[in-house]
Amino acid sequence: MAASDEFRLVLPGIDHEGKLLRKYTAEGQGAKKNISPPVEWYNLPPGTKSLALVVQDTDAPDPKDPVVPWTNWVVVNIPPGVKGLPEGFSGKEEDQMGGQYGGLKEGNNDLKVPGWCGPKLPSPGHRFEFKLYALDDELHLGHKVTKEKVLEAIEGHVLGEAVMIAYFLC
Repeated sequence: MAASDEFRLVLPGIDHEGKLLRKYTAEGQGAKKNISPPVEWYNLPPGTKSLALVVQDTDAPDPKDPVVPWTNWVVVNIPPGVKGLPEGFSGKEEDQMGGQYGGLKEGNNDLKVPGWCGPKLPSPGHRFEFKLYALDDELHLGHKVTKEKVLEAIEGHVLGEAVMIAYFLC
């Protein structure tokens, strides 16, 4: 398979050095603050029935453990016909999203609320992993969707994974 045919994820919201633009963080200015970044994907594996996106800070410190990933965003049941999530998508009501997003659902971040949680860092130099899973079925997770529930539910259903890393350097 040629590289151009590979299942891949693209982050238009990062600069040429791979840094997450400030407006997508909790430290942006004014109205340009904590907006969910745009995410695009290409070349879904054959048989993909839905997509799941998990974004986490892989360098988040925890006093009890040196590094514990912090969940920034969870989105499940993204229809395979959708080619991405536009800037500012998170938190939109179903009727604002349009019919193309079907049964898509935003799960809880580690602040225990649904939607995008932009980074606000106590220390610089964190990596944010955007991981998109192509699945052979939709997920049925009930009312409260969490990263842990998603990772458990997708076992045995992953057709492909696409990963991008963005950096937040303060």
